[in-house]
Amino acid sequence: MSRLRHLLSRLSVLVGRLRRFERREASEFRRWVQNTNNLLHLIVVVLVPLLIAFVTYLSNVVPQFYFLLFPPLASGTYTLFSDPEGRYADPKKFVAGLTAGALCGLAAFEAGRLLYGPTNGTLVHPESAALAVLLTGVVTWVADVEVPSAFSTALLTLVSREVDPASYVVSIFLSSSIVALVFLVWRSRFYEKRARYLYETVHGDDHVLVPMRGETARAAAMFGARLAAAHEAGKVVLLDIVPPERVAEGDDSAETDGGEGDELDAAGPTKEEDLRSREADEAIERLESCASEIRTRVGVPCEVVVAAGEAVPTTLETAENANCDLVVTPYEEDRGVLSNYVRGVFGGPLDAVAFRSTTETRRWRRILVLIARPGDTAHAMIDFATRLARRGGIVSVTTCISNEMERRAAESRLANVVETVDGPIETRVSRSDVSSFVRANAAGYDLLVIGSSHERSAASRFVSPPTFRRIHEADCDVAVFNRGNP
Repeated sequence: MSRLRHLLSRLSVLVGRLRRFERREASEFRRWVQNTNNLLHLIVVVLVPLLIAFVTYLSNVVPQFYFLLFPPLASGTYTLFSDPEGRYADPKKFVAGLTAGALCGLAAFEAGRLLYGPTNGTLVHPESAALAVLLTGVVTWVADVEVPSAFSTALLTLVSREVDPASYVVSIFLSSSIVALVFLVWRSRFYEKRARYLYETVHGDDHVLVPMRGETARAAAMFGARLAAAHEAGKVVLLDIVPPERVAEGDDSAETDGGEGDELDAAGPTKEEDLRSREADEAIERLESCASEIRTRVGVPCEVVVAAGEAVPTTLETAENANCDLVVTPYEEDRGVLSNYVRGVFGGPLDAVAFRSTTETRRWRRILVLIARPGDTAHAMIDFATRLARRGGIVSVTTCISNEMERRAAESRLANVVETVDGPIETRVSRSDVSSFVRANAAGYDLLVIGSSHERSAASRFVSPPTFRRIHEADCDVAVFNRGNP
C-alpha cells in the first residue's frame, strides 16, 4: 500500500512538472508570436501552403484550372501575406495585376504567331517575351495595378501550348480571386485586430494595486488611477503594509519592574495590540484620504487595504486576493540599483510599473515611449501611454539606432508596433544613443515610458546597462514597465 501511495505521489509530481513546462512553453510561444514579423513568418509557412493546396485541389477537380498558373499565384500569395500593409497588399490590384499580365502575355503570343507562324515545342521568340513584359509594364503602370507576379503570368502564357487562351485568363482571374478573398478576410478579421487576440494588456491591467511606500506614493497612486480609469471596469486598491513584528515601546522597563511580573506580562500584549491598532487606524486614515482624492479627481473606484507581513509576499498576495492584474509601485533605489522590494515585485507573476515622480504633474498628456524591440512589452507600454494621453494627448514612440543602415528596418518595426493602436501616435527613429536622446528630448514631455530589460541576458546587461538605470538624466516623470512572469 505504501509503495502504491509513493508511486502515486511521484506520478502527481511528474504531472505537475509537465503542466508547468506546458504553461511555460505556451507563454514563450505566445510572446514569440506577439512579434509581428514572427507572426507573418508563421502565417507564410502555415496558411499559404494550405491555400495553394486548396487551389491545386480545385485544379484537379475543375478542368478550367491549370497548374501552369500556380508559380505566379504562389509568389503573389507570399507577397500578400508576408507584408499585409505593404505596397502590393491590395487584393484588387493583386487580381487585376495577374489578370492583366495574362492578357498581355496572350497578346504577345498572338502577335508572335501572326509574325512568325506556329512554333514547335517550347520555343519562344525573344521578341514575344520582350513584348509581353513591355505590355505588362505599360498596362499595369497606367491602370495602377502593378504587382510583381503580373510579369510571371505574362511570360508563362508564352509557353502554354495546350491551354485555350480564354480559359487560361479565366483560371488566372478565379484562382487569384480566391486567394484575394481569403487574404481580405484574414487581414480584416485577424491581422488588423491582432491586438485583441495576442496582446493581453488591451483587455487587462485595469485593476491596479498601488503599494503606498515612500514620499511619492500619492503621485504613484494618481498614476495608477489614470491607467485604471481608461477601462470601464477599472479600479484602484491602495495597500499599506505593517511589519509582522513590532515591539511596543516600554516593554523593557515593564519586564524589569520587580514584584508585578505576571500582571505586566499579561498587560504587555495588550499594549502591543493597542499600538498595532493605532498604527492600522493611522494607515487607514492616510489611505482613505488618498482614495477620496482619487475618487473625486479621477472618478474611479478605490479601495484601501492594510496588511501585516513581509513586503513582497504580502504585496503579491494582496494583489491576487483583490483580483488585481497590475502593480504600480513608487520607484525605489538602493545604492544606485533597484531596491529589493521593486525587484521582488518585478519578479512576480503580475505586470508591474515602477513610477518615478519628479514633477507636480498629475495629468500626463505628452508621453515619450522608448522601445528597443517589438513584442508584447512594447505593445503594453504603448497601450499604457495611450490610456494616459487619451483625448488631446500625444504619444511619441521612439527607437534608437547606431548607424543609418538600420533606419529602414527600425521604421518598419515601429510601424508594425503602432498600427494596432488608435489615437495620435508619432514614430521617431533617432541615430543616437539612448542617454543622449533622453537628455535632449525628455524635458519636452510629461512622462517617459521605458522597459525593465528583464528579457535580456545577464551578459547583455553587463555590457550595456539597462536604460532605466539612466533615468536620472530625464527631466520628467518616468514609468519603468515590467512584464509579469506567470
